[in-house]
Amino acid sequence: MQVTVHYFAVLRERAGCSEAVVDIAPSMTVGGLYEHVFPTGPQGVLPVMFAVNHEYVQSAHPLNDGDEVAFIPPLGGG
Repeated sequence: MQVTVHYFAVLRERAGCSEAVVDIAPSMTVGGLYEHVFPTGPQGVLPVMFAVNHEYVQSAHPLNDGDEVAFIPPLGGG
């Protein structure tokens, strides 16, 4: 199965791209995909919001072939 992942802000910098097609296992959740793409490392885990097919979802949301996924980090500024 494949999904298209969109990266925003700091996640785009960490991934080195703004979009990628990722191969996933049939039982993968959106939270599992995030852990797969950004394994815990020296930069730590950034809390994010998840969207699948333009709708916000919880980390346990199951993914399907062809889904469009967005990882949305918290935005700062002032």
